[in-house]
Amino acid sequence: MIQFEKEFVPGARIKVVGVGVGGTNAVDSMVESGMQGVEFYVINTDVQALDRSRVPTKIQIGKELTGGRGAGADPTIGKQAAEAAREEITEALNGADMVFVTAGLGGGTGTGAAPVVAQIAKELGILTVAVVTRPFRFEGAKRMRQAQEGLDQLRRFVDTCIVVSNDRLLEVAGRKATLVEAFNVANEVLRMGVSSISDLISIPGLINVDFADVRAIMNQTGGAVMGVGVGKGENRAIEAMKKACQSPLLDKIEINGARGVLICITGGPDLTLFEVNEATTQVFEAASPDANIIFGAVIDERMKDEVRVTIIATGFDDKSQAHAPATYAPPTRLQASALESSEKQAEAETIFSSSGSSKPSHVSVAFERSEERPKPEQISVATTDHGATEAPRKDDTEPRLSFADTLQPATPAPAEEAPRTASTSKPSYAEDDGEMPAILLRRRNLYQ
Repeated sequence: MIQFEKEFVPGARIKVVGVGVGGTNAVDSMVESGMQGVEFYVINTDVQALDRSRVPTKIQIGKELTGGRGAGADPTIGKQAAEAAREEITEALNGADMVFVTAGLGGGTGTGAAPVVAQIAKELGILTVAVVTRPFRFEGAKRMRQAQEGLDQLRRFVDTCIVVSNDRLLEVAGRKATLVEAFNVANEVLRMGVSSISDLISIPGLINVDFADVRAIMNQTGGAVMGVGVGKGENRAIEAMKKACQSPLLDKIEINGARGVLICITGGPDLTLFEVNEATTQVFEAASPDANIIFGAVIDERMKDEVRVTIIATGFDDKSQAHAPATYAPPTRLQASALESSEKQAEAETIFSSSGSSKPSHVSVAFERSEERPKPEQISVATTDHGATEAPRKDDTEPRLSFADTLQPATPAPAEEAPRTASTSKPSYAEDDGEMPAILLRRRNLYQ
């Protein structure tokens, strides 16, 4: 009989680093939630913000440069402060297998120092993932420009970059939400994204995923999108999956555009294998046959009647949704049928849910892309008196059906009058949004 000597293999060491005020607030939210299996650090030039933080390990940078009073919304100061503290930051990151860098972009410390932290992590050979937010548009063009410049620098050094737009907080939080409640929604999304990945690695689950699996999905993949959804009741798994693919805080996920997909399903002790299969089957059917799909299921005693689904899609090329908006494509029959059903609803469906966060019951489905919209190829659109569209016939191409569209209920489309061809003297609706009637604009946006 052959006997094998048991060898202890330590688990992956995960560190979460919050940079600047926004990053510090996000990490504080993670600490308050009781996240396990990760080490937390906060880095800031503002000594008062560090003093308020609940994170035990704090690194003050730029002591002589700023005098402990922050970077004054100047990313150059933030970068110089981080460069001067390279030795201290390196010591904090050393020994990690995976590092999450979280920051609010647009200001001084987060925008300037986060890329330096990411660069140090990469130099140490650490799998590095950035989870950052963009500023509100009302914060001004300068702050938006600084955020984009910081994001461009950050992407040079991270394996995967996930971006959340603060403008979408307006959709989720609602008009009556306080400022604190609105930002708590963003912190909750960041927390769930980080905790889902760390839980997959560090907590033995129903279906185990180890660090090698996560590295295979997230190593040097560039752009990524993330969705988080929570479902309750009889069809909670499907509901959670649908919300994860339509979260208004993040880009609408089209699974078939990704080379790698990581799925984490978290539920209470009553989570069934049938529910796991029910949710993941939807993804497998929508994904490309060549996509690397890894999924795991984790039991959380605190989740009783809820199921949480986190999807991270990675490996988009430069023209994909992770970097640029999807262009308009004529609807397929299934899409058109689903559209007729969705237009009968007076209010948008509830598409985002999270435990313990303040949120409205309904939000409008309006998606924006983080980059400037490229002009799509011109296509001729035929219209009817009811504003319906007819797709031009193409023998060699078939529009992609997004995963979110397959979850919409389909009903037979009502009969329409004979179409009349749009005038060729006017710009194509696909080319010029300003010439598009509201109903067509809404229809087109549903499939982007």
